[in-house]
Amino acid sequence: MRIAVITDLHANREAVQAVLDHAAAQRPDRYAFLGDLVGYGADPGWVVDLVREHVRAGAWAVQGNHDAAVARGSLPSMRIDARQVVDWTRAQLDGAQLDFLASLPLTQSSGELLFVHANAWQPAGWDYVQGRAEAVRSLHATPQRITFCGHMHEPALYHLSALGKAGEFVPVPGDPIPLLAPRRWLAIPGSVGQPRDGNPAACYAVYDEDRGELTWWRVPYDAEAAGDKILAAKLPPSLAARLLDGR
Repeated sequence: MRIAVITDLHANREAVQAVLDHAAAQRPDRYAFLGDLVGYGADPGWVVDLVREHVRAGAWAVQGNHDAAVARGSLPSMRIDARQVVDWTRAQLDGAQLDFLASLPLTQSSGELLFVHANAWQPAGWDYVQGRAEAVRSLHATPQRITFCGHMHEPALYHLSALGKAGEFVPVPGDPIPLLAPRRWLAIPGSVGQPRDGNPAACYAVYDEDRGELTWWRVPYDAEAAGDKILAAKLPPSLAARLLDGR
């Protein structure tokens, strides 16, 4: 089975469509969406409907922190910009779309695979996997050998040996990496809708379960068009600027 692993879509229609077009050429058998379907971008309804259709067709999908915030509504404790984005996004979605976001599980698993947005030790706490220490903590929190998570917006791959030695890779797009047993692995595909590693191209990964190989891909898209929509919606201009420099 080949699985296209897609995360942090952030209501960016142009990036999501470009990634799905690219992924189709990889002939995946299933899709896994690791959360944050909404937030930041100007096309939340389109993205939610698309993921909902994929779920109906058998895709996995989990809830991200932005999905939870939009489903719940903004809080007075949020920063002004964050509250503005949540309120605007909620206003673009109908009841069925909000219910879909609210109904997404925090984790899903299949065999030796775990899908989660932030981490495995406390999925609803939304703590980041920022390095080896957090990756090892997450791997120790699940019986699954391979964890896929998002939230960080930067591609990364961590591994843990049977003797407890941890290591990491910065994946090279297009180069398959064998996820060898008995090592345990935590893979962060990077963000589709708002990359933050200095490369504005959308990022996702494909896991070939039969070969035991994981391949990252970078997909250029019309970031300027996506940014113009953000500005037209009168969302914070910084959200549009980030798309152009990948920061």
